[in-house]
Amino acid sequence: MSIIYGPVPSWRLGGSLGIDMVSTRGKTCSFDCMYCQLGKTVHDTAERREYISIPDLILELNQVHEISADYATFSGVGEPTIAANLGQAISIVRSALALPVAVVTNSSLIPRGDVREELSRADVVVAKIDASSQELFCKINRPVSGFYLNDILKGIERFRSEYKGKIALQMMFIEANKKYASEMARIAEQLAPDEVQINTPLRPCAIKPLLPEEIDTIKHAFSALKNVVTVYEAPKPDVAPLNTIETRRRRPAEGR
Repeated sequence: MSIIYGPVPSWRLGGSLGIDMVSTRGKTCSFDCMYCQLGKTVHDTAERREYISIPDLILELNQVHEISADYATFSGVGEPTIAANLGQAISIVRSALALPVAVVTNSSLIPRGDVREELSRADVVVAKIDASSQELFCKINRPVSGFYLNDILKGIERFRSEYKGKIALQMMFIEANKKYASEMARIAEQLAPDEVQINTPLRPCAIKPLLPEEIDTIKHAFSALKNVVTVYEAPKPDVAPLNTIETRRRRPAEGR
């Protein structure tokens, strides 16, 4: 299975060279989000283990030194933090490629100290919060049992106090949570990220995206925060000039 893919267009990160340290057949994740562009979670787990070996990662890194991109991004077909060797992989990618490193996470494991330490090795962490209550969290994100929104929020808050890089808070708005924009904004104010990314599922999936005017209304609820960007406002990334590597299976754009 391919570990490195792209670059693919990301409305947040530009040309994103993907690094997938889970790389399973079928989505492997601690959530089964109702809007996920990858479809249903095939392997639902929150257990951290090694999916891809470091020697296999290095082998593929040796093939992509000439690739031009804006970021090397840990994402792919699973939640990156369930890879037990994520921290080591981040350090190796930073050394091997002349690119800043980003991690896109669903935030499920950020209450764990070992996960926070490993994420701190990245230049940018994009952490997701889609709900303002446990009930809404379970409805939208459909987590593996044992996850609590309050624990995740406390984990992000602690990470914010420890982390020296850029932390972006991504919030996916759909019909199910659009009326909770004010509550979501209060959560964002408490977490104090460097950037808030207001998203809606524009990639093909089972959930219809909100209209631009609906997203504009939601953004108004975040007026107390600086650096709030929406998916409709972001410039379209242009990756056409980039030299891409051949991918051996369908890969997601960095749009979740």
